[in-house]
Amino acid sequence: MSRPNPVSDVPSGVLVVDKAPDMTSHDVVAIARRSLGTKKIGHCGTLDPMATGLLMLVVQRATKIQDLLMSEDKEYVGTLTLGTTTTTQDRQGEPIEEKEVPGFSAADIDAAFGKFTGEFEQIPPMVSAIKKDGVPLYKLARKGQEVKRDPRPVRVDRYQIDRVELPEVGFTVECSKGFYVRTYAHDIGQELGCGAHLSALRRVRSGRFTLDRAITVDTLKTAPRDELFKQIISLAEISLMRGA
Repeated sequence: MSRPNPVSDVPSGVLVVDKAPDMTSHDVVAIARRSLGTKKIGHCGTLDPMATGLLMLVVQRATKIQDLLMSEDKEYVGTLTLGTTTTTQDRQGEPIEEKEVPGFSAADIDAAFGKFTGEFEQIPPMVSAIKKDGVPLYKLARKGQEVKRDPRPVRVDRYQIDRVELPEVGFTVECSKGFYVRTYAHDIGQELGCGAHLSALRRVRSGRFTLDRAITVDTLKTAPRDELFKQIISLAEISLMRGA
């Protein structure tokens, strides 16, 4: 759908998008820039191409509070698959090792998850946007390079085992910013002794923002610009939501 040239009356605020699979967070930003008619758009918290769910776009003056919004806690619903570790710690990577999955009980699974609660440290995956000497790690990983990564403090406030259908385990986790759910799945697999990778992920909350206010990527592509403007959560409402 063709769009007019950039306009000056684009409202400032947050547009919540339900990211589709097999696209990057930057893809969504590019679509939003065309659809809304402004280049001044950023996103709060990268979602891997495999992942779906809540992606917050900061529009116009809301870009000034991007870091503030990114610092809030998150909630994810995911699935890990036991028995196979991969190069990316998720299903998009190449298998590294495969092991037989024992007949774990629900209590066994819960005990492994329980080891990763409260405050602890994660070693970020090589396939991540963290930079080493100014170069994102994922670019080094594409060249087959692996560099030492320092552990980073993270926090899990709550987890829930939603289903156990071995080799798959469905779960919900509420966590701090900077938390890698891929690494969480990998580490739980290591704890259980058979390895694991993240096979599905959906972000359902970031701070006070949920999918209740989200629009689909298709809507972002095709809806009239005035309709999209109405979906932008204003700075005033954001201030009230955050209790500021």
